[in-house]
Amino acid sequence: MSPEGNLDVTRQYVAAEKVGSSMMPPQFAEGKALLRAMWMAGDFGAFSQYTESGDEKIAQQVQVHPGERILDAACGAGVFALRAARAGAQVTGIDIAANLIEQARSRASAQGLQIRFDEGDVEALPYADASFDTAVSQFGVMFAPRPAVMAAEIARVLKPGGRIVLFNWTLTSWVSQLYRIVGRHVPPPPNIPLPLAWGDESTAKERLAPGFKDFCTRRDTYRMQFPFGSDLALEFFLRNMGPVGQAYASLQGTEKQPALKVDLERFFLETNQGQPNAWQVDSEYLEIEAYKQ
Repeated sequence: MSPEGNLDVTRQYVAAEKVGSSMMPPQFAEGKALLRAMWMAGDFGAFSQYTESGDEKIAQQVQVHPGERILDAACGAGVFALRAARAGAQVTGIDIAANLIEQARSRASAQGLQIRFDEGDVEALPYADASFDTAVSQFGVMFAPRPAVMAAEIARVLKPGGRIVLFNWTLTSWVSQLYRIVGRHVPPPPNIPLPLAWGDESTAKERLAPGFKDFCTRRDTYRMQFPFGSDLALEFFLRNMGPVGQAYASLQGTEKQPALKVDLERFFLETNQGQPNAWQVDSEYLEIEAYKQ
């Protein structure tokens, strides 16, 4: 994509996010239930066997310290939490998907790690004020439907001067391109701020500014590497990536499903950076670090 194309994408996402924020519906009970079901539909833990280098890179960039009290927000199956605990941190993980929390607990137990994992909502954290030194989210809290509420909750549970470190897919990353392809066939819910706007540096800073200061950002890439070709990689995503799999399943029995499949097959084939029988992509992310005011 050209630089001009990148800029156009950024402007479209940021503009849509700002409109969505002002139109947010007041009640979320039904929406939260649908959101939980969407994330529980897949198995994000299955990805970790193919994302080892990317996960390790992120853990190193956080620079975990022994004894540090860390909240892994929207922790999924505990990929980051496990690494932080092995580095000596006191870790608590929370996620809206019950099946992923159970998986995280099982993994921690199998590795002999003492980690607290809670099923819960990052927009209503069940922790006291100033409970943590650091809050981290690896491609997680960016999907919370109320960015301002989520950011305020994380600020609340951090100690004064506490650190937040978020990893968000950029607007032109491979993952963002995947979501845009799916969105052309299955439009996202209306009036909800776009999660991918978190990948825009100015938007991320604007969302965090009420509670945080001293921002530092950088871009890097996250590698996904599979020991099979693009066709099986696509099937893996449809089976294990909840939002994508659910969108595809929602078109069952319609002519739209084959059309989406064709677009996804072409995308997975054309973006493969590995070998024909060893599919690989590097997806860009924005890391943003800041400190509680």
